[in-house]
Amino acid sequence: MFSNLSERLARVVKNLRGQGRITPENIQETLRDIRLSLLEADVALPVVKDFIDHIQAKAIGVEVMDTISPGQAFIKLVHDELVVLMGKVSDGLNLSTQPPAVILMAGLQGSGKTTTVAKLSRWLQQNLKKSVLVTSADVYRPAAIKQLETLAEQVGVQFHPSTPDQDPVEIARSAIQLAKSKLLDVVIIDTAGRLHIDDEMMSEIKRLHAAVNPIETLFVVDSMTGQDAVNTAKAFNETLPLTGVVLTKTDGDARGGAALSIRQVTGKPIKFIGVGEKIDALEPFHPDRIASRILGMGDVLTLVEEAERHLDKTKAEKLAKKIKKGKAFDLEDFLDQLKQIGKMGGIMGIMNKLPGLGQIPQAAKDKINDKSLIEIEAIINSMTRKERKFPALINGSRKRRIANGSGTDIQAVNRLLKQFTMMQKMMKKFKGGGLLKMMRGMPMKFPGGGGLPFG
Repeated sequence: MFSNLSERLARVVKNLRGQGRITPENIQETLRDIRLSLLEADVALPVVKDFIDHIQAKAIGVEVMDTISPGQAFIKLVHDELVVLMGKVSDGLNLSTQPPAVILMAGLQGSGKTTTVAKLSRWLQQNLKKSVLVTSADVYRPAAIKQLETLAEQVGVQFHPSTPDQDPVEIARSAIQLAKSKLLDVVIIDTAGRLHIDDEMMSEIKRLHAAVNPIETLFVVDSMTGQDAVNTAKAFNETLPLTGVVLTKTDGDARGGAALSIRQVTGKPIKFIGVGEKIDALEPFHPDRIASRILGMGDVLTLVEEAERHLDKTKAEKLAKKIKKGKAFDLEDFLDQLKQIGKMGGIMGIMNKLPGLGQIPQAAKDKINDKSLIEIEAIINSMTRKERKFPALINGSRKRRIANGSGTDIQAVNRLLKQFTMMQKMMKKFKGGGLLKMMRGMPMKFPGGGGLPFG
């Protein structure tokens, strides 16, 4: 979401290199570039003005220590101000009430509300160990009710059915009553949206809010809509006592303006961001971590948390023991490692969270993509079990069969086998404890020709 903004901000500090102090003269061009970067990211004009004024006031006359450059000192100022702009700290959900805690989801049609209900219920179940019931009060779209039912089954939470002829208030009340009888912790209510704000929708959701008195009222908004997202959030906030915002589709081409503007304009915190289409692609919003991502510093903490959640520790330990004993690293192991990467958001998802790697040239990014992982997986899946265990068996005729079976060509198969052979050699160094040496020497190239710069 912040790639363009990150690239521009990475360039603006070059003007300060070699300076011993940040002065009004050497900072003006930098501030102008930042202003343009923020405006291009679709950040609200009043927000941009306040942001620049605050940085200017704090930056001028800042002494630079021997250990850091003016650029580094300035970046820290920008980082701290971004954190303040987005809310200083992460605001979690408030569930401190007599169960069940009721969460009301509001937003326009197409913002990803129903999917977010399922994602949030899964997050509550997985991370807070809460029992959850979901229901749809969207009586205008039977497909939305069916969609939520399907998603609830997928994530393993309870679903309270509803029909188009029911009153939304009746649906919500009966869902809460059911949750009470089953001693469930949380009820999440999906509401009807419209393509745009109208009086009918606002009156209905206001009536629904008054009837169920939710402890959390979350506004779901599509970050792709930029300033429209901020304006819509403001309108909803004037009608409903919102407690927070969920930004969806942040993995797309959104320019980041909504994330940087919403808190300032509405006074309400962003509590979660949707980072993909998968049902587990929902992250708590941490202003400090997002600021680090914007400035190309990475987000190692989130990466570690994802690793803790998604990586199969049993498989990892099994592989480590296998290699330690001197047994060969085979294509089954290789495929398993690729699947682990996929669970953590794919190559680009990991790269965007690693310090410095988010700033690699776009041409390199285009070569290092998750389609490469899909291609590799298809090739390995087209092999027999014996071929995966003993890749040396794969001769010319077998390569042709594998290429045809995977929808690739012989060159792609050869490329994979070459890379696997190199990986196998590197893995042998585990036995001697040469991990650092291995990482430095690992090219990790993928079928598209790109590689990751380890070491």
